[in-house]
Amino acid sequence: MTRAGFVALIGEPNAGKSTLLNRMVGAKVAIVTHKVQTTRARIRGIAIEDETQIVFVDTPGLFQPRRRLDRAMVAAAWGGAADADIIVLLVEAHRGVTEGVKRILDALPEVTGGRNVALVINKIDRVKPEALLGLTRDLNDRFTFAETFLISAEKGHGVDKLRQWLAGELPEGPWLYPEDQIADLPMRMIAAEMTREKLTLRLHQELPYQMTVETESWEERKDGSARVEQVIYVVRDGHKGIVLGHKGETIKAVSKAAREELSEFLGRKVHLFLQVKVRPNWLEEAERYSQMGLDFKDGN
Repeated sequence: MTRAGFVALIGEPNAGKSTLLNRMVGAKVAIVTHKVQTTRARIRGIAIEDETQIVFVDTPGLFQPRRRLDRAMVAAAWGGAADADIIVLLVEAHRGVTEGVKRILDALPEVTGGRNVALVINKIDRVKPEALLGLTRDLNDRFTFAETFLISAEKGHGVDKLRQWLAGELPEGPWLYPEDQIADLPMRMIAAEMTREKLTLRLHQELPYQMTVETESWEERKDGSARVEQVIYVVRDGHKGIVLGHKGETIKAVSKAAREELSEFLGRKVHLFLQVKVRPNWLEEAERYSQMGLDFKDGN
């Protein structure tokens, strides 16, 4: 008897949702950086546990939105939760019950519709056991969770137990994707996300949030390699200079790192070409949002 279903990962920015998704899938399908709010779209990663296919939906972090892109990201996060069979709330052990966590807990009853919500306390290696016990008790007093798990997504502690529990809770039915598929994202978007991650890791402060990457063309070549052209959109001329770097050093380093990761992911050679364009109003363009897998209207 096979089972299949959707599991939404929700929580504050930087709670470890993307790290957990990659760990569950066994491959890197989502951006992971030290910066908050790097996940923008709902990214689906697919894991197999015995006879169960678990489709994880890594959602943007839930936070107080300030601008259109923020509002569209938060709407995508709650939409991912509303569409799932099971919701997993990630809370950082060392940060505990923050104002952001309280807001999520207040909103949960409206979204769950009686579905199971699992509590996952992540980054347990950062706190003492007695603090974990207190946090577990506090969170379960605030909401009725179906189950509580203590994990370290980065190190893998407790993750197998969580996956096994999820597999047993999903509904019976046929698998939703082919057995060898690990992500439900167009390859063009995965490639763009890989480049955006490399940029985010190299750049600082506000710039990564005012920048997006789109795969403009993808050509399969006769020798089995792929030629990929991407555009990095920034809002100001000054930002273009930062992305290019002194004598083009930054863009060269980003291109090399993204090309290597994409080649490894595809298992073949990739020729990657990056271009930087200034587009002052890209944050207000519907087309840019659909490229990111977001709904422009949700930003209203």
